[in-house]
Amino acid sequence: MKILAFETSCDETSSAVLNDENVVSNIIMSQLSHLEWGGVVPEIASREHLKNIVLVMNEALKKANSKLNEIELIAAAKEPGLVGALLIGFSFAKSLAISLEVPFVPVNHIQAHLYSSFIQNEKPSFPFLSLIVSGGHTLLVYVEDYFKHKIVGTTVDDAAGEAFDKVAKLLNLGYPGGPIIDRLAKTGNKDFHKFPLANVKNQPYNFSFSGIKTSVLYFLRKLNFEENKNDKLISDICASFQEAVTESLLRKTLAAAKKYNVKTITISGGVAANSLLKVKFENLISKGYKIYIPSTDYITDNGAMIGYLAYLKYKYYSDKSYFIYESLKEAVNPRLVNI
Repeated sequence: MKILAFETSCDETSSAVLNDENVVSNIIMSQLSHLEWGGVVPEIASREHLKNIVLVMNEALKKANSKLNEIELIAAAKEPGLVGALLIGFSFAKSLAISLEVPFVPVNHIQAHLYSSFIQNEKPSFPFLSLIVSGGHTLLVYVEDYFKHKIVGTTVDDAAGEAFDKVAKLLNLGYPGGPIIDRLAKTGNKDFHKFPLANVKNQPYNFSFSGIKTSVLYFLRKLNFEENKNDKLISDICASFQEAVTESLLRKTLAAAKKYNVKTITISGGVAANSLLKVKFENLISKGYKIYIPSTDYITDNGAMIGYLAYLKYKYYSDKSYFIYESLKEAVNPRLVNI
């Protein structure tokens, strides 16, 4: 089955072509117009998606040496995300499916992150624990089998990616904050300052990153940062902050893994690209854990993960007529539903 997929949940316009579960092309166009604002502006994101979606689709088809009339299934991100951004990709894809008279598969893009570790990789064995860390979401999910999920931990305030962006803004480093902090932290001292690791009362697997952002703010005021800043100081703060965030992610994931007696862990979402987070989890391999992290192309929001999940949904859903009739009646939902 030849699949055409779209992802427009935030600030990446992406389209991919798959043959069943095999990715043939995966085109991602990041929106640089948000850089001057220090974060994603929803209306600008929607306009950029509208401007770029046909270009990105055509490039994906060209790279896959495919034509529209060869497509047998179309998929798009339905939730969660920026409602205007979602509407562009979802409406475009659904209209395309109607015109081509092919099945349409709506996809939860956080669930797509969960299965992104399966793409062109040795597949994790069930059951496993999935840590999903992106700009807007931080989740721990116990995965018993295909589409048998249980959310066991979530963030009660800021997501890990948001914390990186906000701290980068405090340090005047630009946007997005994650890659910049990761790069600067490599020359810093992680023990320069001990930022707090938040624990949520009676919720041992939940995350909280709002407090560490505030802690950085107060620490900068104490240092009189604007007058005393230099490259070494910034690198040390980045390293200390990154150490605290990644350690929190590691400890809570390990606690949940022990609770559910699993030795297989997947990590996905944009923050999974963080070099220190990768090292911390890969160090668990010597302790008997199996760790799965998607390749760089599939870590951030991308069409390939949407198409891959669509393939799985179509494969395991017994009533195929749902994707021909009922799914076309669905609308976007900007909020996260139980994946």
